[in-house]
Amino acid sequence: MSRDKQILVAGVVLVGLVGAGVYMVKKDQQIGSATTTKADLPDLKIGDDVDKISITNAGKGEVVLEKKGDKWELSKPLSFAANQQSVKSLIDNMKELKAKEQISATITEDQKKDFQFDADHAVHMIAWKGADKKGDITFGKTGQRGQLATVDGKPGIYAVSGYSSYLYTREVKGWRDAEIFKFDDGTANAITITNKNGAFSFTKGDKWTGTYKGAAIERFDEDKVKDLLRTFKSLNADDFADGKSAADTGLDKPEATVTLTLKDNAGKFTLNVGKIHTAAVRYGQKEGSPTIVMLPASGADWSLAEVVKFQKPLPAADAGAKDAGKK
Repeated sequence: MSRDKQILVAGVVLVGLVGAGVYMVKKDQQIGSATTTKADLPDLKIGDDVDKISITNAGKGEVVLEKKGDKWELSKPLSFAANQQSVKSLIDNMKELKAKEQISATITEDQKKDFQFDADHAVHMIAWKGADKKGDITFGKTGQRGQLATVDGKPGIYAVSGYSSYLYTREVKGWRDAEIFKFDDGTANAITITNKNGAFSFTKGDKWTGTYKGAAIERFDEDKVKDLLRTFKSLNADDFADGKSAADTGLDKPEATVTLTLKDNAGKFTLNVGKIHTAAVRYGQKEGSPTIVMLPASGADWSLAEVVKFQKPLPAADAGAKDAGKK
């Protein structure tokens, strides 16, 4: 191909690319350049007196949260205690929502797609107080003027401030109460661990003491027991093993059992640890609970500990002599 033809072809390609770029810029600027009307803006703030919330997160399906007494519960896609802090954060954010301006007085089918109000992208939230609907908002694309939203009963598109998308788009597990144990570690006075390595027993008087297979642990380090308690005092599940049986998860014959007892008969907690799910993640189940969970690695590690995990290191000289003896 001659040089002139190469220059001509390059020019045609460049014009095409520029044209495509201009088209995309104009398409995106529709969000920020549409005429703003002087119509009254809707009041989007939703009070904290709501007792039912539905969130449909694009193609991920619907989550429904309902307040029962003073606690929130997940009622769809399954019945389960809700993560109270996740719900509180959501409601707090609802009170921050504000319509800043109207971007368009109407919304066309093309705009629904371009501004991500379609079913594959939009986040649709409805809140009720009893039978009264307190808010019905659909969140779409974020553009030059902020987060775009539509409001039930209003035909247009609005730019909204205050919206924190991650609070509305959690996976279902993020709405579930993941708590396994919750206690004051300062009140613990006895711990037992039984695993394939043997039986451990720790008791607290003036300080922690420990035995392994019925004998005092050499070079016992009570700080390791305190580390264990820091892990277990607020132990949460990483995920849930819905549909799995005790046989599937190894919980019919646990590989480890940990029991923690609080002083003054204030409580007793037992965790059974099953087989490996993936990598360092194991199945677990709190005694008395029907829910099988995925344990965090730290909880599984303490449950399956060897005696060395509760010992102080050998003094340097002793360690060197021990290593020499192995040669």
